[in-house]
Amino acid sequence: MPSSRAARSRRTPLLGALLALGLLPGVLVLQAPPTSAAGRPRAVLEKVVIGHSVKGRRITAYHLGEPGAKKVVLISLMHGNEPAPRRILTNLVHGPRVHGIDLWVVPVYNPDGFARGTRRNARGVDLNRNYPYKWIRQTGNYDSGPRPRSEPETRAMMAFLKKVKPAYVLSFHQPLHAVDVTERPAFSRKVAKALGLPTSHLRCGSSCHGTMTMWFNHRFKGFALTVEYGAHPSRARLRSAPRRILGLFDAWRGHHAS
Repeated sequence: MPSSRAARSRRTPLLGALLALGLLPGVLVLQAPPTSAAGRPRAVLEKVVIGHSVKGRRITAYHLGEPGAKKVVLISLMHGNEPAPRRILTNLVHGPRVHGIDLWVVPVYNPDGFARGTRRNARGVDLNRNYPYKWIRQTGNYDSGPRPRSEPETRAMMAFLKKVKPAYVLSFHQPLHAVDVTERPAFSRKVAKALGLPTSHLRCGSSCHGTMTMWFNHRFKGFALTVEYGAHPSRARLRSAPRRILGLFDAWRGHHAS
């Protein structure tokens, strides 16, 4: 009789072949997302650390798509307790290659807040009240920090946006379930329709000072828009969002259109 070791050695190639062909019932074969030789997801052209948080955590931007096309930046987790839209951005990073757009994705803008599950950063500052345009000193839940751009996360994002100069920025939040149509209402309504969200004037009352979108829209020719999902968006809604967002800019994922 052949030894048990010899029998196992003959079975191993056969088992591998059956697994590869999916011919073993009841066996689930899990495949990791495709990666490049550099170890990054294949959709990613480059991975850039744009800065660090108060606690030293990296703030990472992923470059996708086709350089030279229309530049778009997507940002989520400016507030650490608004995690759902991050799934949209990570889906883009780990999915098929993107075409027809020069896309930058920042899935976790406030890594300290995300780690703690809090709106504000590690110093208790609301990053969306820390930008220099129309900044005022605020305290409490919307703490603006002691001065404009006092936080390293704010300075990192400002430098990044100045360098990239995108045509559009979509800043994803929760839980107001609406797209702001205060400025450029035609485009904003187009975004709302694509994502299945209602429209609203998100003026945020007397606390609406020093926001990222206000600063960007004052400083650059491009347009920054706030997109608010609800408190508990469905998985189906989040799964369909990457395709819908790309479609806004006539972009797509997968094989290049012929």
